[in-house]
Amino acid sequence: MKIEIVDSKTPKRGSLVLVVGEGRQLGPFGQQVDKACGGALAKAMAAAARFSGGKGQWLEVLAPGGSGLNRVLLAGLGKATEIKAVAYEAVGADAVKRLTTAGETDLAIAAEVLKGTLLPAGEAAARAALGARLGGYRFDKYRTKMKDREKPTLKVVSVLTQAAPAAKKLYAPLDKLADGVTITRNLVTEPANVIYPETLAAECRKLVKLGVKVEVLGEREMKKLGMGALLGVGQGSERESKLVVMQWNGGKKGAKPVSFVGKGVCFDTGGISLKPAAGMEEMKWDMGGAGAVVGAMAAIAGRKAKANVVGVVALVENMPSGTAQRPGDIVTSMSGQTIEVLNTDAEGRLILCDAMWYTQQRFKPQAMIDLATLTGAIIISLGHEHAGLFSNNDRLSEQLTAAGKAEDELLWRMPLSDAYDEGLKSPIADMQNIAGPGFGAGSITAAQFLQRFVIDKTPWAHLDIAGTAWSKKDRPTVPKGATGYGVRLLNRLIADHYEDR
Repeated sequence: MKIEIVDSKTPKRGSLVLVVGEGRQLGPFGQQVDKACGGALAKAMAAAARFSGGKGQWLEVLAPGGSGLNRVLLAGLGKATEIKAVAYEAVGADAVKRLTTAGETDLAIAAEVLKGTLLPAGEAAARAALGARLGGYRFDKYRTKMKDREKPTLKVVSVLTQAAPAAKKLYAPLDKLADGVTITRNLVTEPANVIYPETLAAECRKLVKLGVKVEVLGEREMKKLGMGALLGVGQGSERESKLVVMQWNGGKKGAKPVSFVGKGVCFDTGGISLKPAAGMEEMKWDMGGAGAVVGAMAAIAGRKAKANVVGVVALVENMPSGTAQRPGDIVTSMSGQTIEVLNTDAEGRLILCDAMWYTQQRFKPQAMIDLATLTGAIIISLGHEHAGLFSNNDRLSEQLTAAGKAEDELLWRMPLSDAYDEGLKSPIADMQNIAGPGFGAGSITAAQFLQRFVIDKTPWAHLDIAGTAWSKKDRPTVPKGATGYGVRLLNRLIADHYEDR
């Protein structure tokens, strides 16, 4: 599907989307189209009593006379003074989803800014184009018997605007952002017999073509570094564990980088602490944190960000076998701290602690953010609407929260305090990997565990994305299944706060 941004001109074929404000407010271009249709659009809105132009409302007018169009879709944006950029993304995405399999080949979206809306015309059009890309995402790789009515037919989506040059300039980096989101969704959607540590490391290597420096450490190198916590998780699998380091050096030479660290458990059976069979197939996406880091690095490098950014992903399989880690085993982390492993299904924090220590020792980052589908407890706390944010730094927390709001990847800050450390005390090691029976606060104690591996108060944030990396419902710019959560958030964080100006 080709997406283009062009000057506003009424198309002669296909389908057209017009935006409508609350009170059935059409913009000048929409009024022009309505006039050409003999007022058919205004009549249709008047006849549809429940269509007011409210946010998220849609009205379809088939074959309006005098237009040559197959249909005009009216997309409600709500109050003009409250319309934001993400509303145009939703219009672009929803329009594509409605028409992808409708037999239509050409779609035009008139992304005009309504009177009273405080949004540049170029940005509205660029965001509508981004929405069309995100909304058009499909994963049909393994579907061999699709019926014709299920196959996509859309070939060209044209975003119409009176600010085409500005919109094209703004869309260029957003197009690279969409590339990154697509990479993440694909990686997380793939089954575990296709994406495992070795093949995910190979996918990371593809970023070299974008100018990213990629290194892959195997078990021999990690053993020399003392990564006993990470290696312990993967020792039950026949697949070799990997640590992948991705560097984008687009900022000032020698400037400290921002680092992203991702949990990459390519399949999680729970190990000897075996998970229930029901739903275990979903554990292919326990590498969602690593997937987000890979996608974010692709987006940042793709748009040539003027920043130094490091992405580190720890890749393992957590499998039960004769060589698997046992409950009660004690491992020594790269930091030298010892960990009593009470539950082998609390493995994400074990691979992250070594990856975080390695990242800090080697790169001395100015900030470190880890992403992980870490705990089911965060879903109990926040559902699927927000990811959990834990941090030792108020400024970094505020930056992340603002970035999340701007990109509709929401965060909610959760507490950290020494009181929660009590649950991690072990009678025979420096700590245990889960809190004792009845202690509760599973997401918080997991974050407290990770905080023990932050060196010299490095500004650090932990994002528990267990509730947001995978979705069971469809939204305009986010499909069912792998959401790509985290790519937009991290890209926006770098763009707003860490690029050279």
